[in-house]
Amino acid sequence: MTVPPEGLPLAAEFPDASREQWRRLVEGVLSKSGTQHAAGTPAEDALASALQDGLRARPLYTAQDAPAPAEAGYPGFPPFVRGGRPQGSAVAGWEVRQYHADPSPARTAEGVLADLEHGGGSVWLALGAAGLPVSALPAVLKDVYLDLAAVVLDAGPQTTEAAEQLFQVLEQRAVPNEAATGNLGADPLGLLARTNESAADATTTRLAEAAALAVRCHRDYPGLRALTVDALAYHDAGASPAQELGAALATGVAYLRELTAAGLSVDAAAGQLEFRFAATEDQFLTIAKFRAARRLWARVAEVSGVSPQAAAQRQHAVTSAVMMTARDPWVNMLRTTVATLAAGVGGADAVTVLPFDSALGLPDAFARRIACNTQAILLEESHLGKVVDPAGGSWYVEQLTEELAQAAWAWFQEIERAGGLRAALDSGLIGETIAATWAARSAQLAKRREPVTGVSEFPNLGEQPLVREPAPAPLGGGLPRVRRAQAFEALRDRSDAHLAATGSRPKLFLAALGPAAVHTARATFAANLIQAGGIETVLAEGTEAAALAEAFTASGARTACLCSSDKLYAELGEAVAGSLKAAGATAVLLAGRPGEQREAYQRAGVDEFVFAGGDAVAVLTSLLDQIGVAR
Repeated sequence: MTVPPEGLPLAAEFPDASREQWRRLVEGVLSKSGTQHAAGTPAEDALASALQDGLRARPLYTAQDAPAPAEAGYPGFPPFVRGGRPQGSAVAGWEVRQYHADPSPARTAEGVLADLEHGGGSVWLALGAAGLPVSALPAVLKDVYLDLAAVVLDAGPQTTEAAEQLFQVLEQRAVPNEAATGNLGADPLGLLARTNESAADATTTRLAEAAALAVRCHRDYPGLRALTVDALAYHDAGASPAQELGAALATGVAYLRELTAAGLSVDAAAGQLEFRFAATEDQFLTIAKFRAARRLWARVAEVSGVSPQAAAQRQHAVTSAVMMTARDPWVNMLRTTVATLAAGVGGADAVTVLPFDSALGLPDAFARRIACNTQAILLEESHLGKVVDPAGGSWYVEQLTEELAQAAWAWFQEIERAGGLRAALDSGLIGETIAATWAARSAQLAKRREPVTGVSEFPNLGEQPLVREPAPAPLGGGLPRVRRAQAFEALRDRSDAHLAATGSRPKLFLAALGPAAVHTARATFAANLIQAGGIETVLAEGTEAAALAEAFTASGARTACLCSSDKLYAELGEAVAGSLKAAGATAVLLAGRPGEQREAYQRAGVDEFVFAGGDAVAVLTSLLDQIGVAR
């Protein structure tokens, strides 16, 4: 093929394919797989994936699916979908912001300097009961160049006290007012969500104090913001992306009202806010979330009279604590890498990577270094920050951004109809709605339809647990804190306690009927599922019921599972199940859907059936109970 000088027309000699042609091919594949009466749009819908908030990821997107280019605008211009700054992160990259909650001033000071030396651009300090003593702030910042590194505070009820400490440090160090950067971390409504303090005057007082800090920052420290709209309180409780965005939007609106009532112009008030969102292992939803958040805030700014120059949302991304696992924690490095990439692509201004061992307690120096280097790799070696809005033009991302923004706006409006965020928290609307969302997601997790690698899928029972010094207890009393892995990790905890008490883990006998080619798929599936509950599996192959019963007795197991094909189940299942029960099995499972043979299997002694889409947590809980493992 001769390539003309004007370009490389890879598909120029082929006719364009239409969506209808693609659908007809899909229909053919579906009919062969047993899906009947799926034609046209239903055929396409059969391949779609359900997301939270009623969203669906379709199998094919074309230019006709994306919003008009004018709706996304340009980077640095309303509605800021494509970025809050014209240059994006292309000049210096996003701000690398590391989190410190170690109550030891000496260790924290050492960790802060190490992070700054390893590429960090700012420090985020937990102060008060959940971190450092507020009085230790001067010692921790003693060797930090405060005209170069931004300082972000998170002091909860002691925000005003911590802010005064920082002001004193800046004054004593003779840092020019215009050189001080960071955020004082005032977030009275976020604190209310975390703690559920019922005293109305406490939140009212804190709102007034936050407004006073904002007035002072605007007057004296132009690079220092006073308030953080921290949506992590909702994400950590199990909120969906749209619920996280809607709650943040309602919080931002409440703060605009407070600050303008305190005398700030609407532009100045908007300039005092920084928004904090979670970045998760779901790459595309995270990208869409940060893009949608800017669009939503641009709309609020527009109707509030904020000028375009002050309407861009300042965003701080934090890798999700909900996705972190205590089991097989090394996998968390991969999760945080994906989350950081997504936050960067989504246009976050600052990113915090939680260390991979953060679910276990205080991270060690290695974990903090890896967290910092995760960002360094993406910025310096992958050049992720060198492109403005890398996801722009992706039909899927553009459509997902639009749909997520619409869902978040609907939730924001519901909160406003309830009287605003504070009233929605007090009435229980937010807590109950998020609880229902988490319950639905927990059901998906229990059925392993949302897998957690290393925990619900591919567990490693032989892993040596990492031991970390306990971290200070986070503020609580309000919305709960959840993790995706918690139900399966509770089962593993029961297994560990049994191991410590008896010297061995609970066991299950896998009766693999027939040759390996017949039983391997279901035996592998069953072993993976059973081990997710901390139960060891002992495999024995054969077709003779008596021999398998003898092997079961020798294994020391108290429960068993049949693994084979439907054909061999029909031939051998009843006899083998009966022999295992006669040999003392307290529970006999069968790997696969029971179909029409359910009653026959149950008469023979099969107690439960394990299959893809079944409730694994319920099955494993029942098994541990049958084995006699204490709760």
